Amino acid sequence: MNSVSEACSQLKQNYDACFNTWFTEKFLRGDHSTDSCGPFFKVYRECVRKAIQEQNIDLKEIEKEVMGTENEFKTPDGSK
Repeated sequence: MNSVSEACSQLKQNYDACFNTWFTEKFLRGDHSTDSCGPFFKVYRECVRKAIQEQNIDLKEIEKEVMGTENEFKTPDGSK
């Protein structure tokens, strides 16, 4: 699956490859140490954040905590 932005697709593939290796070679064998792919994730996340901002999407709206709050089942504004 590609990323939200073509500019981020290779970064996503790099992170996915690292994560899949970590998951199969470490996590499934009982090594639950934190993901060694953090640097890949950080670079990919920054690319995605930039792409989202370029689409004039408010990052605060995306990052807002909803799960486990009274807003979880609230109908979005403007919906019927």
